Amino acid sequence: MSESAMPSVSGQAARVSVSLLGAAAFIVTADVRVINPLLPIIAREFHTDIGSAGFIVTAYTIPYGLFQLIYGPLGDYMGKLRIMTLAMAFFAVGTAICAAAPSLVILDLLRFLTGVAAAALIPLSLAYIGDNFPYEQRQAAIGQFLTAVALGNILSTSLGGIGGDVLSWRLIFLLYGLVSIGIFGAFWLATRGLSDQPKPDGKFTLASFKPFGQLLSKSAPRLVIIAVFIEGVFFFGGFAYLGSFLKHRYDLPYWAIGLMLAGFGIGGLFYSRTVKWLVRRFGENGLMLYGGFLSCLCYLIIALVGSWELFIGVDILLGLGYYMIHSTLQTKATELSPGARGTAVSLFAFSLFLGQGIGAAVLGAVVGDDVGYTPTFIISGVAMGLLGIWIVNRTRRYANIVKPTDATSEITPALIGE
Repeated sequence: MSESAMPSVSGQAARVSVSLLGAAAFIVTADVRVINPLLPIIAREFHTDIGSAGFIVTAYTIPYGLFQLIYGPLGDYMGKLRIMTLAMAFFAVGTAICAAAPSLVILDLLRFLTGVAAAALIPLSLAYIGDNFPYEQRQAAIGQFLTAVALGNILSTSLGGIGGDVLSWRLIFLLYGLVSIGIFGAFWLATRGLSDQPKPDGKFTLASFKPFGQLLSKSAPRLVIIAVFIEGVFFFGGFAYLGSFLKHRYDLPYWAIGLMLAGFGIGGLFYSRTVKWLVRRFGENGLMLYGGFLSCLCYLIIALVGSWELFIGVDILLGLGYYMIHSTLQTKATELSPGARGTAVSLFAFSLFLGQGIGAAVLGAVVGDDVGYTPTFIISGVAMGLLGIWIVNRTRRYANIVKPTDATSEITPALIGE
């Protein structure tokens, strides 16, 4: 799709699509993050330790990342909105059924299947935004989309914590499932008249996966993919255990833990409302560098300073730091292959969630049975700081990594060349 063929940012279709995609992103984010404050409760119910219960995170994030590799090309060839509508239906049903899981193994399996369905929604949404917004306005559009993601983070952690004291985790999954069914209905009705221009031949074959190899064979896209993998391993590998850490160290009630963890979403919401100013003030490299430093500082404070009162403000800054670096990487990913944008963004998301799954498992082993929180958060923080330095230094070498080019090109040499 050439820039001349792109609808105006102010056009009705672009505005409606962002609102609809935001609704889907909201519930998916709320669903995946609700687990974090509930891990101690689920571990206790199924008579296991926190590290073993933490495999629920891995069971969701690994398929979530893996199936990006299918949904990306499939969305490019069959239409992104069509694939997202079907995925939303399966996601709604899978989330509701989690409420009836009789064992931890069955819950792991159900979360695996839910992750398979959820995999289509946020990455294809970002690719759809990339198709409909020129690059110079895209980070602001993604910032608007991330408002829904941030709100989902706020709801998930706060409701998860409150549910730990007042409701059951099963009721929370049932509630999310019912809300998801409603969003699916609205999504299906509203997108029937919208077109995202799938490829004319509509064929989906093994050749559809060729752009993955082309992307990974070049230095600049490989840099973005590796960076987001590292981010997934260390940022979310540590983040998965913040709720259990607050319970173990400070013995806070679950409702308080949930509300405190909601600060991460508040930080993301602040970023989404100030993204235009932040980009003008710091530039993309500045956002990644300072985002890495801020994430590092916050994790070190959490690990080394014994104050739950301080954690409230630190968690907000942690959310801000994360979105500063991650949203910039997301924006770069939408321009890696303008002619196969769903494929490129899906590879980006696959790398992120593969990292999250591995990070939750590996750092879960470090945490063990409530004894390794301090080294876990130190590792996470130092790694994020080093990531910010590394990605900025490498990006300066490949300064044309996000230079907009002819969007009809399947894999654009100016974007991924040496």
